[in-house]
Amino acid sequence: MKRKVVVTGMGAISPIGNSVEDFYNGLKAGKSGIGRITSFDTTGFDVTIAAEIKDFDPTRWIDKKDARKMSRFTQIAAAAAVEALGEAGLLGDADADGRKKIKSDPDMTGIVLGNGIGGFEIVTESFRKLFESGPRRMLPLTVPLMIANEAAGNISMLFGTKGPAYTQVTACASGTDALGQALDLIRSGRCDVVISGGTEACITAFAVGGFQMLKALSTKRCSEPEKASRPFDADRDGFVLGEGAGILILESEEHAKSRGAKILAEFAGYGASADAYHITSPDPSGEGGGNAIKKAIADAGIRPDEIQYYNAHGTSTEINDPTETKMIKYAFGNHAYKMKISSTKSMTGHCVAGAGGLEAIACVLAIREGFYPPTINLDNPDPECDLDYVPNKAQHGEINAAASGSLGFGGHNGVVVFKKYQ
Repeated sequence: MKRKVVVTGMGAISPIGNSVEDFYNGLKAGKSGIGRITSFDTTGFDVTIAAEIKDFDPTRWIDKKDARKMSRFTQIAAAAAVEALGEAGLLGDADADGRKKIKSDPDMTGIVLGNGIGGFEIVTESFRKLFESGPRRMLPLTVPLMIANEAAGNISMLFGTKGPAYTQVTACASGTDALGQALDLIRSGRCDVVISGGTEACITAFAVGGFQMLKALSTKRCSEPEKASRPFDADRDGFVLGEGAGILILESEEHAKSRGAKILAEFAGYGASADAYHITSPDPSGEGGGNAIKKAIADAGIRPDEIQYYNAHGTSTEINDPTETKMIKYAFGNHAYKMKISSTKSMTGHCVAGAGGLEAIACVLAIREGFYPPTINLDNPDPECDLDYVPNKAQHGEINAAASGSLGFGGHNGVVVFKKYQ
């Protein structure tokens, strides 16, 4: 029999708030986190907007010396982990270095984080120095700061965890797939506790330029940034790049109950699939992503019609949104027309690997608070996207089970299912 896995803590650093409470309030209010890019000079770019994190000072959460040795994607993951571990009641007393070590057995505590790109601001700056001044002017810590596993490694050192410390890299599905790996680690008995989720911070000239060349980003509404991300709307013209980290503390039910932890939700199921179709486009039939949904629901041991809310990948691109609508219909059948679906990327932009963690948190909040996050800017629905996407305003209702899906370049599909804890 599979061990039951539960959520006992959550942490969020996002374009609409730097805590779970602020993230929740932003979702409930339909707040847009999209604005003019401030992190670099956009002269010569067609794309001048992004969903940046605001007012982030890593020293609110971690020591200044530690922060200096981290890329931005690690800093935001560490900050979210501090919040999540604090809520879970797993932060112990500070050691001689001022670091608060984890209260659980270090050898039975693991980390699985999703990251798609790594320290892109480091890559950008080191390439600039290399080409302008030669290799001796490159940043000394270029390699350890740019690699995708830096966040998992640093968080293990911060909190003294000695179980597995993995990094999942499946593009935009990375955060969701990381949660799935964490679920399996706990079910198998390899870990009692796993710090898991996703993190990304790649709003740089290099990344924006690259996505711009793919014709993937919104360019029509740079003068109205808050209206640019409009999933399932007929007037959408591309996604808006975001940044953020969403971290969940996962435990076996036995471990959580033995220490009297407050349980926020059950992490009930995970499913994954590959389209085997195209490097950047989803399988137009919808079967690839639809199969991941089916696998997640089966893994959760529930019927499709028991899912009341689905947090869609919903990127606001021409191809994704109608294809994802097909995925949902393929997986849920007639129930697709009865359930609530929304894309919180309409508010946060697309936080790449960070999206999976943040959107999993949105599902847990939806279950706990009894609300359906909205899809803002859904003013002119695409006829091919004919489901209930909770347009423009949050709705309320009891939710017993919710799912979140993520789709990544390369045809990676990941889906997670959460249930109200009984």
